[in-house]
Amino acid sequence: MKISIVEPKPKHTESIATICANGWRQTVEGILSEKYQKQNIDLWYNHDRVLRDIKSKVYSYVALVHSDVVGVIGGAMTEENKGEIFVLYMDENFRYKGIGTRLLEALTKQQIASGATEQWVSVQEGNQLGIPFYEARGFSFQKKKITITETNEKQFSLRYARHLNE
Repeated sequence: MKISIVEPKPKHTESIATICANGWRQTVEGILSEKYQKQNIDLWYNHDRVLRDIKSKVYSYVALVHSDVVGVIGGAMTEENKGEIFVLYMDENFRYKGIGTRLLEALTKQQIASGATEQWVSVQEGNQLGIPFYEARGFSFQKKKITITETNEKQFSLRYARHLNE
């Protein structure tokens, strides 16, 4: 299976929206209400928003198998020496094949080149796909963040960080 890690293009919009919506929904299933899930997906993963975020480089890389998007990562520098991972989602049929690691490596390399010495990510509490993935790659738990959603629910995010070596 040939995997390419490339910058996303507008033609990838629908695939990115679908992968992110499905991945995010899986992380909050049974935790946050269906109403909030729909609101959040409608806000972040609609066609126009994803296209705008591709153009503004919020989505950093996609993984392609042939020409099909099977994974996506997005991130940016949030401080002079801190990089943040905003999203990392995989098509569930392509998990556990090393593709997420390759996406993370591409973003990490970009962030190091931009001066990052730390990398941060927020993971939904109880996310048994994300937490082991990040911990296996040197991230350690820093703190728990509680956010009240628009539907008056408590959302618990776990903040993880790792030091980056140049």
